[in-house]
Amino acid sequence: MAVDMAVKILDESLGKVVLIKLKGGKVIRGVLQGFDQHMNLSLETAEEILEDGKSNALGTLIVRGDNIIMISPPPS
Repeated sequence: MAVDMAVKILDESLGKVVLIKLKGGKVIRGVLQGFDQHMNLSLETAEEILEDGKSNALGTLIVRGDNIIMISPPPS
């Protein structure tokens, strides 16, 4: 049931900006373009958010699902 809820939330977030926290402490923000059953994410206009509040542009990015700690959907 939790997997169904996660898929529903990701479906609703397609085309919107999501915030992702990765193992190792990196934080990435980008437009969610797609995902699969392993929670691998495809992001466009991705950028790494640095601790000082600045960001590094990354462009189009594939994030491997087993590196993701948290995905924050856009506010509703």
